[in-house]
Amino acid sequence: MTEPAARPTTPADTWRELRRGNGRFVAGTPEHPHQDVARRASLAEGQRPLVAIFGCSDSRLAAEIIFDIGLGDAFVVRNAGQVISSSVVGSLEYAVGVLNVPLILVLGHDACGAVKAAIDSQAADAEPLPAHIAGLVDSIVPSVRRVAGGDADAPIDPATVDAAYVGREHLRGTVSRLLEESEMISDAIAAGTLAIVGANYRLSEGRVDTDVVVGSI
Repeated sequence: MTEPAARPTTPADTWRELRRGNGRFVAGTPEHPHQDVARRASLAEGQRPLVAIFGCSDSRLAAEIIFDIGLGDAFVVRNAGQVISSSVVGSLEYAVGVLNVPLILVLGHDACGAVKAAIDSQAADAEPLPAHIAGLVDSIVPSVRRVAGGDADAPIDPATVDAAYVGREHLRGTVSRLLEESEMISDAIAAGTLAIVGANYRLSEGRVDTDVVVGSI
């Protein structure tokens, strides 16, 4: 990836390039590509990112560092808990329809505060959350309920719910909702020009593990 025009152009090649970069990050041998003055100047008139990344806003989830990429490589959309909204879908459609990215990466992580808040919100003694935080958390609650099982209206003991399982369930649900809400993205996947990868980032190891793939990788 030395010039914007030399980026991978297929979903499979793009995911392979990102995994190589993550491998360097995990090993402690990053190359820090595309972070110099020449790269900055080359992007002044436009962008051609290789991937759109929709991830959690957690400060430990810095995509360019995790995948050892640089300026102009990633079109990044983030909010707490990687929760689908109209602005998220619109941003990802821009990445697909205008910037022609071949890959959307939905990136979750362990020890997610939004996931923990969703679990805690279902306790019998849960305090009401501020309205805007509650709006985010409410999108994760169905995953909490699926993992916890039992009566859908009964309070849950947060100590009995595995947050890692909830995070993975929510990640898969996020990918499904993206497909349901965007005909453009679904059509691009059907045409073979786009794929979606749902993956989890391991905070202590720095490793990104693939969880779900839609399309050809």
